[in-house]
Amino acid sequence: MKIKYIAILITCLLSASLFSQTNLNNYKYVIVPNKYEFLKEADQYQLNSLTEFLFNKCGFVALMEGSNYPDDVTKNRCLALKSNLIKDSGMFKTKLSVELKNCNDQVVFTSEMGESREKEYQRAYTGALREAFKSIEALNYKYVPNANNSVIASQEVETKSEVSKEIQQLREEIQNLKKEKEAVVVEKVEPKVEAVKEVPVEEMVVKEVSGTNTLIAKEPVNGFLYAQAIDNGFQLVDSTPKVVYKIKKTSIPDVYMVEGKNATLYKKDGNWVLEYYENNVLKQEELNIKF
Repeated sequence: MKIKYIAILITCLLSASLFSQTNLNNYKYVIVPNKYEFLKEADQYQLNSLTEFLFNKCGFVALMEGSNYPDDVTKNRCLALKSNLIKDSGMFKTKLSVELKNCNDQVVFTSEMGESREKEYQRAYTGALREAFKSIEALNYKYVPNANNSVIASQEVETKSEVSKEIQQLREEIQNLKKEKEAVVVEKVEPKVEAVKEVPVEEMVVKEVSGTNTLIAKEPVNGFLYAQAIDNGFQLVDSTPKVVYKIKKTSIPDVYMVEGKNATLYKKDGNWVLEYYENNVLKQEELNIKF
């Protein structure tokens, strides 16, 4: 009975070994990390560099993490395995095993535990790593292309092509929206001023104010002025367009102070009147203002 159990155990181990070998043969690359979690620095004790060297020695194409990857693995990451070292705690031994995961983060292979009794860290880690790689070397790895990987690569290329087309379409739509928005802004910013026929200037009417030496001059309207809102008031522009006056609000409704001019603008009998002194003469000028 014991011989029978031993035979079954040996058969299972051989099957597992052959299954692992077949699986590993379908992967072309192994990506080696720059730093292992149980160490403080990148490539401490040259352990990562040694890992890369030993994988290449076993027939793999080892790639250091972050280096320039070949085009085929860039297009299809499932061609590569990710390697890692697992450290087992021990009082008098340094124990390491090599773990390999596929692109789906599934463990596809774990080497036998390599051991070292060296006390100096450099020798202990490198010795344990070399012992662990003996079980990988025994697999006699040789890359065999997998049809599934080719299909995955083709699907990834098609997906990237579709994504690129969608991105290009989105860019074109964004550019069109920007152009439409700019057109709307320009249309809003540029004031459309109707051409206004000039009204001939009539002669000034001068009246004498009884009891004073002050004369009131009343001037007729000459064209239209258009009110554009500014801080605390409006600016009045003509059809050029040119800013003729800037007026500021007061506490009295329909009464404005004229900026830069000792004058007042107010509404009287439905008309806007500009009133100011010139050479001690009080003048009034009716303005046609469109608010």
